[in-house]
Amino acid sequence: MSSEQTTGILTDPAPRSLREAWVALAGLSAVFLFEMLDNSILNVALPTIGRELSASTTTLQWVTGAYAVVFGGLMLVFGALADRFGRRRIMLAGLVLLGGASLATAFVVTAEQLIAVRVAMGIAAAMTTPGSMALAFRLFADDGLRVRATTLISTVGLVGLAIGPTAGGFVLAIAPWQVLLLVNVPVAALAIIGVRFGITPDDPADLHRDPVDVPGAVLGTATIVLALVAPTLFVNEGTGSWTPWAATAAAVVAAVLFVLRERSARYPLLDLKLVAHPLVSSGLAFKAAAGLATAGLGYLVTLQLQLDWGWPPALAALGMLPQVVVLVAGGAFVNPFVQRVGLERAAWISASAVVAGLAFYGLFSRFGYVWVAVALVLVAAGMRVVGVVAGVNVLRGLPENRTTIGAALTDTATEVTSGAGIAVTGTILAALFTGDIATAHWSTQQTAEFRDAVTTAGVTLTAVAAALVGWGIVRSRR
Repeated sequence: MSSEQTTGILTDPAPRSLREAWVALAGLSAVFLFEMLDNSILNVALPTIGRELSASTTTLQWVTGAYAVVFGGLMLVFGALADRFGRRRIMLAGLVLLGGASLATAFVVTAEQLIAVRVAMGIAAAMTTPGSMALAFRLFADDGLRVRATTLISTVGLVGLAIGPTAGGFVLAIAPWQVLLLVNVPVAALAIIGVRFGITPDDPADLHRDPVDVPGAVLGTATIVLALVAPTLFVNEGTGSWTPWAATAAAVVAAVLFVLRERSARYPLLDLKLVAHPLVSSGLAFKAAAGLATAGLGYLVTLQLQLDWGWPPALAALGMLPQVVVLVAGGAFVNPFVQRVGLERAAWISASAVVAGLAFYGLFSRFGYVWVAVALVLVAAGMRVVGVVAGVNVLRGLPENRTTIGAALTDTATEVTSGAGIAVTGTILAALFTGDIATAHWSTQQTAEFRDAVTTAGVTLTAVAAALVGWGIVRSRR
């Protein structure tokens, strides 16, 4: 391969600074902005959507849930396809689908139509989100620039996540709810321009032409979809219902069949030998621990502030501000920290900080908001670093023609463990709290039960996350 093709993306030499690649980075940042903004901005409009489309509570859950399930379930498949047929090609196709699906929102008149739009947007997200990480990694030859580029892209997305609810509230005050999804049209247009003109087509030599593993794709998608649906069923229907247990059992069976298929297939969708590489397996463990801890903490803090302490929603939103500030502003400290300690040490140190913050919350949150704020800051600081570094390490441990499925793996690990974190938390609350948790006035006994449940859930999630981090540290040292 010539020196002009070392990145597998550009026909020119790899950029020597972020400024040289600003067009590409603007496009890739817009892709990640869509994912983060879409996750946060629509939740504000759910009550309005329910009234205008006469949607039930279950239907409203599927407005957001359908997107998450499709997005999480298809990332591995599209990651594998991108490594075969071109990352830029799949990215641009997904962005066109995103723009078209967002435009279709203007013509939605029923909840079912909106769910169909959200499914299409989930497919678009699965086609584009892993590619943003993979293309940013491959754009540069230097690991330091890779970390800085990934930090920049994630910061743009986190700004969208932070301002989404507030911006959505202002928009709803002056415009119909459809505008909240139509905003994806200019975001998609910006991303198309940046990717189209900032990133040239993949070098065919950096793609592989293995046949598509259709049975593996079906089993892998089924495993992830069931793993994402099961936590919601546990929270909504409780442990006494057979439905969530059936979904969990089906997910386990599908996972076993997927592993057996991938171990025996000549051209597997996901080569398990590559996943066993120390950088890959440790990076996935750290990302999984962070996803588990962050989702569980966010769920518990929201309930504690509003239900236990009686804070109104606006004040509860302010209560989460320490986490938001650290997530957004912490990007400036990621690169100096990584340069000081190195990529491998930065990964396990930051993952350990996430676990420490969760443990701090589980043990001390009942003693006042200051302790909650400290936990939020610790988890956010750790997540800010591990979200970038662990992902970069996963891609460093993979061949060049497997980078997109590697990025999809890291996103999938986060999605699945986030759902597991909420399911574990919801199950423990349901087991220890008597009565309706949404009741306005709790008895003294219910307050004590809730606080015991928070401690139990926090300590349980801490133990699982700590085990993942410990295993990741062992793997990384190999």
